[in-house]
Formats: sequence, C-alpha cells, structure tokens
Amino acid sequence: MAKTMAASDEGPYNLRSDGEPGIHGHLGWFRRGPAVFSVYEIPPDRGRYPNGPTIYLIDVNDGAGARECCRFTDDPEDPPIWNGAWNNDEWCPWILKRTRALIANPDKD
Repeated sequence: MAKTMAASDEGPYNLRSDGEPGIHGHLGWFRRGPAVFSVYEIPPDRGRYPNGPTIYLIDVNDGAGARECCRFTDDPEDPPIWNGAWNNDEWCPWILKRTRALIANPDKD
C-alpha cells in the first residue's frame, strides 16, 4: 500500500520563501541557467475590507533553497518589488515576461 504525505510532512524542501507549502498557489516554474524560478499566486485577504489585489510571488532556487526574487500585484499601477541583488538585475524584464506568461496560462500539473 502506498503511503501518502501531507504537504506539511514533506520537510523544508517544498516550502516557498515565505514558509508556506510550495503547493499553495503554485502556477508553474521556468529555468534560466542553474536558477529555477517558481511563481505563486497569493490571493487577497478576504477577511479585510477593502480586499487588496492579488499578489504574485517569484521564488528563485539555485540549489541553496527557495529565496524571494520578486513580488508584484495584479494592479497595473503597482511596480514590481525586487528583493536584494535582484533589484535592477539584467534578468528582471525576462523574469517578468516569463512570469506573466505563466499567470496567463498556468501549468496544469
């Protein structure tokens, strides 16, 4: 008989950079060189009025665990917020282009 595991039982290797399970809001991933970028949708807090916009989280993992790369909202007036060394990195436009493609057409896995 196959044993099933809850997401919380999988250990630290399937967590987003914010500590939430990596299956929550996962839209897909893409790769550039050794870096793997995972995109997550964080829905607005429905217990708050007014409801805020949807937040998108981009995590990067280059073998050292997931770290936040960028956050942005679905509000076109809000600029993306790049984390640390990613601020003004030459990959930023490419990362956003790939992320927006995943948002428009998420992985179905």
